[in-house]
Amino acid sequence: MNETLDQGGASPLPGPHPTKGRKAFGNHETPSGEGDALPSRADPGSGAQRPFGLWRGGPEGQRPSGIARRALLAAPAVLLVRPARALDLPAAGLAQGGFVQGRAAPGTRLALDGRVVRVAADGAFAFGFGRDHAAASTLAVTHPGERREERRLAVARRQWSEQRISGLPPAQVTPDAETLARILRERERLATARATDSALAGFAGGFVAPASGRISGVFGSRRILNGQPRQPHYGLDFAVPTGTPLKAAAAGRVTLAASFHFFGDLVVIDHGHGVNTLYAHLSRIEVAEGQMVGRGDRIALSGATGRVTGPHLHFSLSWYQVWLDPQPVVLPA
Repeated sequence: MNETLDQGGASPLPGPHPTKGRKAFGNHETPSGEGDALPSRADPGSGAQRPFGLWRGGPEGQRPSGIARRALLAAPAVLLVRPARALDLPAAGLAQGGFVQGRAAPGTRLALDGRVVRVAADGAFAFGFGRDHAAASTLAVTHPGERREERRLAVARRQWSEQRISGLPPAQVTPDAETLARILRERERLATARATDSALAGFAGGFVAPASGRISGVFGSRRILNGQPRQPHYGLDFAVPTGTPLKAAAAGRVTLAASFHFFGDLVVIDHGHGVNTLYAHLSRIEVAEGQMVGRGDRIALSGATGRVTGPHLHFSLSWYQVWLDPQPVVLPA
């Protein structure tokens, strides 16, 4: 849903010939009857009337006066003025699992369904919608100058596929008490990393795919593990062999580099404004927590650690705790 202020094209300066119902004054026109408001004198060269005080010179060379020159020089500047774009909100991403990047006038404040959306000094912002998001959201906008408005955002519904995975060790599908306790601790640690709200703006610099390879798993698919329904798949799987170099999808700071039960060896990168990416099942981590990385920098090698049936990269994108579909972001159609 885009909002752009009317930027209608500038009208050209009136032509040199009179039109019906108008009096011509050299290269200018005024509606019939209005030109009489200014005293005028004849142009000896053409017989046309020109407003007194705007033109000077004799029959050999009529030229504009200082007043007229200043007015004519100022005219193009006036005609080229355009209202600043208040809020650029691309339609791309307005769907379940969608990632939205936009730009607002500097100083704008935003809130999505009551949650503050950070806006960078240059106006860049980002947010997203979860897999099962409702059909609409409300974006509250406070413009510079404190003018306020609310926009209703229609969130397109998506159909999700089903993925069945068999042959997993029973302990990976139904963990014992000790393993479950570990999983809960790791879940809290991951949630802390994904809750990072920094002023970094790496997300605004664009994204690249972290690997090249066949896509073996997509975002949002309902997963059936060993015949038992489990939570949906919240990432994009690249079927690459162990040892494949992996790249940071965007610039940012490493907030987590650790070994987890389900994810195996993993890395999480904060790209600012709550946007982060996760790289899992790694065979080797090549960055440390707190390290800054650039878009496309090598960060790890792919592997088969954690709960897997074979080597691959599990890649996730999220806005704070909301998992998003990374495929349109790193592999646009």
